[in-house]
Amino acid sequence: MMSIKMKCIGFIRTDATKIPRHWSVSDVKGTLIINGEYLEGLKDITAGQHIVVIFHFHRSQKFTPEYSTQTPPHRKNPMGVFSICSPIRPNPIGMSVLDVIRREANIIYVQGIDMIDGTPIIDIKPHVVKKYDCPSFDSGNLN
Repeated sequence: MMSIKMKCIGFIRTDATKIPRHWSVSDVKGTLIINGEYLEGLKDITAGQHIVVIFHFHRSQKFTPEYSTQTPPHRKNPMGVFSICSPIRPNPIGMSVLDVIRREANIIYVQGIDMIDGTPIIDIKPHVVKKYDCPSFDSGNLN
């Protein structure tokens, strides 16, 4: 079996103690503190855009086969783990789409947080919408 090693590029900071179950229902604000060595990679992140944050569920319980199906709190019936956003996963990786409020050097101020304070960040990606999902999409503006 292949093993994959990743490193943390930063971490989440938030004062919130009650964290929503998903970014799509969250108004929680916080910051992404990115390691200084990646500062140049943040240069095009600006207020008003959405970013995809890939993170590690570092405090999630260990996955065992019994968690292959789970019943989310907002559902009545069990669902397959790959159909839900549970933190109990074979690879404890999460993804959230966050609104950028502003950026100051290596600190990105965001809204939509659904992670706890101290959550390790694995990667940040641009949020790209497919043309058929957004009628005003201009494919000529992709970088």
